[in-house]
Formats: sequence, structure tokens, C-alpha cells
Amino acid sequence: MSDPRPTSAFHTANADPAATDRLTAALDVQAANPGVRRLRAWAHERLAARPGERALDVGCGTGSETRVLADAVAPDGGATGVEPHPGLRAVAERRAAEAGSPARFLDGDALALPLPDAGVDVVWCERVLQHLDDPARAVAEIARVLRPGGRVALLDTDWATFVLHPADPEIRPALSTTVRAAAATPDAGRRLTGWLAGAGLSVDELGSDVLLHDPRTVSRPIVQGIAAAARAKDLITEEQRDRLLAGLDEAAGRGAFHLSVTMFAAVAHRPR
Repeated sequence: MSDPRPTSAFHTANADPAATDRLTAALDVQAANPGVRRLRAWAHERLAARPGERALDVGCGTGSETRVLADAVAPDGGATGVEPHPGLRAVAERRAAEAGSPARFLDGDALALPLPDAGVDVVWCERVLQHLDDPARAVAEIARVLRPGGRVALLDTDWATFVLHPADPEIRPALSTTVRAAAATPDAGRRLTGWLAGAGLSVDELGSDVLLHDPRTVSRPIVQGIAAAARAKDLITEEQRDRLLAGLDEAAGRGAFHLSVTMFAAVAHRPR
């Protein structure tokens, strides 16, 4: 087992219990996005969880992919989701019960997984590493719990690929800075293979897709949050904020609003 020292892995703002409803809504919106659905399907197909296997979902959020894994390993296998946020864990437990899923959920940190060495066949870890201060240690923990021959799928965002249009050229750097500051490791997507190799895992396949928003509708909570944060940091003026929001509304009316970010995936295995 790795040492069980207390950690502060999860970006503090996202660990606030009062944020449960906001986080749940955001995760549900993202789960419905076609780009997310395509990349998840790609990764699940290559991870190929099989009946009788033991599956782990690290940072499982609402538990949607834990339930997918539970279905794949049924009837004799088991799927466990590890989630440090008590509110999200409660949502995951409730939704699994409502769906009649055998998925189970544990309190735990990605930097010190509450599982023995080499006891898991497949691991799923989606959009977690970007929120960690020490992602390499988390991937090393994944390698520790994987049995020889076990497989892992990492999916994460690279926030340097964030695009919001239309936005005046003079404020685009401020918006990019604001977006990147929301994650502890904003360039996680490009670093997946390096972390896997550093943990002694062999990368098998790579994939990517774009989380692209509807051009006819301003993604208001996201856009307003970014604009408010940029203004709070004094990176943009009130006039620039108001002009940005008005311009996005006008663009959406013409079907010309654009909001996107690229997600990457890597599937690997632990050598025998």
C-alpha cells in the first residue's frame, strides 16, 4: 500500500460541499455533450471491461461511468467508485440505487486509493487529474492497484485549447488565464502519456474529441462564471465584460456562438 498521508489533492474550490448542486448540474451537462459521449464510448470500447473483472472509477463524480463499468463486469465482477466529495458521492449512491446498479462507492483520495496492491483489473479516471496538485502521484496510485495485465483509461482536458468566440482580441489572453486558473493542472490532457509511462504503464491507444457547445445558445453559467472571475481578478474592465456578454448573445442569435475545449484519452496496461 502507498503511504496513507493526508492529502489536499482536489482543487479546494471544487471540494466545497455547498457546490454539490452546481457540480452535479455541470457534470450532467457535460455527460450529455456529443463530444464527451463519443470519447467515453471510444475509451470504454478499448478498456474492454469483461464479466467477472474488478473495476475502479477514480474520482467518479455522479457515478455514471461506475454504473457503465458495473454493467460490463456483471454478474460476477464488481465496480467501485472512489469520490472525495461527500455531496457527489451521495448523488452517485442515490442514482445507482435508483438504477438498480450494483456499483458501490467509497470515500477516498486519488493520491491514496483505499484499495490493496494489484487488486483491480480495469481503472477509469476521467477529468480528475486536472484538479490535482500532484497528478503523477495519482497515476502511480492507479498503477499500484492494477494487477499485472490490468488496463487503465485516462481522460482529461487541456485548457490551453479553450476557445470562446466572439471575444475582443485584447481580452482573449485574460479569458484564457482565467480558465486555466480554475484547474490545478490545466494542461492535463497533453500530459497523460508521460504520467502513464512514468508510472511504468504501457500506452496502447490515444484518442481525442472536442467538447463543442451549441452555436445557437450561449452557455450562460459557464460564460458568466468566466467573465465574473476575470473581472474579479481585475483582468478585464466592467465595460469589457458587458461588451463580451452582449456580443456572445448577439452571436448566438445568428447561430455564431462558439465555445469549445479539447479532451484527450489514453488507454494503457500494466506489463505482466
